[in-house]
This record gives sequence, structure tokens and C-alpha cells, in this order.
Amino acid sequence: MATNITYHPTPLTPAVRSTLRKQSGLTIWLTGLSGSGKSTIAVALEQALLRPPYNLHAYRLDGDNIRFGLNKDLAFSPADRTENIRRIAEVAKLFADSCSVAITSFISPYRADRDLARKLHQEARHSADAADGEDGEGGEGGLPFIEVWVDVSVEEAERRDPKGLYKKAREGIIKDFTGISAPYEEPLRPEIHIRSEETGVKDAVKQVVAYLDARGLLRREEGLVEG
Repeated sequence: MATNITYHPTPLTPAVRSTLRKQSGLTIWLTGLSGSGKSTIAVALEQALLRPPYNLHAYRLDGDNIRFGLNKDLAFSPADRTENIRRIAEVAKLFADSCSVAITSFISPYRADRDLARKLHQEARHSADAADGEDGEGGEGGLPFIEVWVDVSVEEAERRDPKGLYKKAREGIIKDFTGISAPYEEPLRPEIHIRSEETGVKDAVKQVVAYLDARGLLRREEGLVEG
């Protein structure tokens, strides 16, 4: 990191920003094997949060999509995978700090990388820290980080194989493929555990929304009904 830089705060505290935006920011981090259904669930979840009764600002950050732009310089080596997750964790943190709901859909196979993403949110440097004379660590309790494990067996993911990637991995065409020639380290204590082989997309979205509701992380606008 460069040494000739200084953090430039804004007078907006997280509480003030949340009041003005009429919502709180958070990151919903979907992790799981390729073919687990992460992206499909993320798409449906984004639509559910954008529409009544929530009408929240939500945005989906998809693993493949990000590699067309921000992370197009990265491959799939362990080092590149780690940097891929570090960058998207920083981006998701900014979305959450702006009082948006960031929905990430990344295989993110390594626990250490997911733990780093969580730590970045927990230690988020908030807007008014400098004005309050704080050190910028932790702010008002950090930003909510919800790890969602979309759990599927390798056998089921390979049976689905929507992109034909497992077939190519078995043939040696694709190297370092998670679940075949590269590891996936299962979450130990995810906030939400979706068993993809038993749970449809609609029910998966309901499971996530129910958790967020129970935590008081969603708000409903009075007089609005689901469309």
C-alpha cells in the first residue's frame, strides 16, 4: 500500500446516511460450487428486494460478470482466486457502506478469503470516524455480512453442469477447477445454509429474506404489497 495517502472522511455517519436513504446497507455473500445455483438465487433475490414490499436498493455482483471487467486480469490460480475475492469484498463493502444491499455470487472456495471479506466489513472505516477522532476501525459495529452457503454435492453439480465446465475439467481442458482439481473449503458457520438439492429457487429466496427480516435488516413500506 502507498504511504503518501490520507483517508478523507465525510461528515455523514452511517446512522445519518441510513436515515436519509431509508435503508441499511449489508452484504449477502453467496458461496458454493459451480452449478450449485448461486447465480440463479442471486438474480431472484435481487428482484425480490428491489420490488414491493421492500423497494430496496440492491445490486448483484456476479463472479463471471466481474471477470469481464474489474477482474479481467486474473486467472484461476490460488493467488488469483484470493485477489479476485479480496477485490470484490472491497467493492461489496463500499456498496454496503453506501446503504445498498450487495449480493455477491462467487464460488470463493477458500475459508481464509471469505473470512477476510467478513473482516473487511466488520472493520469498515465509516464516514465520520475521523471527525469523531476515532481510528476508523469498526465504526458503529461494522457492516452486516451474511454468508450464504448454497450447498450441493459435486455429483449433483456435475450432473447439472449448466456451462459444460465439469466435463471440460474431467477432460483436463480446464485446470484448477473447484471440486475436481482444486479444493472447495465448506463454510463452518454460515448464517444461512441452503441445501440446493432439496430447495427450489423461490424457497431459497424466502429463506434468505426470512433471515434478514428476523435480524431487522429489511424494511417494508406501508401500503405496499408484493407484485
